[in-house]
Amino acid sequence: MRRFPGGGWLALLGGGEFSFGETEEADAAWLEKTPPGVVGFVPAASGSEEYPQHFAEYLQEAFEREVETLPLYRPRDARRGRNAERVAACAAVYLGGGVSDHLIDTLAGSPALAALEASLSGGGVVVAIAAAAQALGAATRGIAGGRTIPGLGWLPGGAVEANFDPDHDRRLRSLLQSGGVEWAVGIPAEGALLLGPDGVFETVGSVFLLSSPDGELEELESE
Repeated sequence: MRRFPGGGWLALLGGGEFSFGETEEADAAWLEKTPPGVVGFVPAASGSEEYPQHFAEYLQEAFEREVETLPLYRPRDARRGRNAERVAACAAVYLGGGVSDHLIDTLAGSPALAALEASLSGGGVVVAIAAAAQALGAATRGIAGGRTIPGLGWLPGGAVEANFDPDHDRRLRSLLQSGGVEWAVGIPAEGALLLGPDGVFETVGSVFLLSSPDGELEELESE
């Protein structure tokens, strides 16, 4: 799994409804590592205007943290210098769930993505849930016919299956048959994998690692 320079953390959340408290333990884990300041919300994966509003209400009520919607919906939004500056100004950035393809199309090769990477390497926190977590891998399943498409590449050689059920691991195993994928993690709903500097990682709930298509699932434990 990837080693991040600097003091930043990447939190990969398996899914769950924050409005029902299903992600509260995972959210508490990444917020504990987040410095003071605003949390930015990226709605590109869903395209929804209501999603970030509801998330902001939840984070304020549950953790007394302020949320700002980062207006990244389309590729042209991610190319705007002002939006990259907004990303850089956040203590943490939360990539909301939706459709992996939409997030990849919006962020790939953009100044906004570069700002996210700089924030992470500089000690910030980036959070991705469900489809957004899948989009950060070397490859992910696309919306069209379930075909595999390149991800944003934040996990060199790695892939993510969110909302994972260890009793139904066919899709996780199929990711290991994709070009450039050497390992994959399955993260159930309400679970999370937090990747920190120098190879340190923490888990919330059960998180599973698979190193070959025919291998055994290995349950990861926080170091």
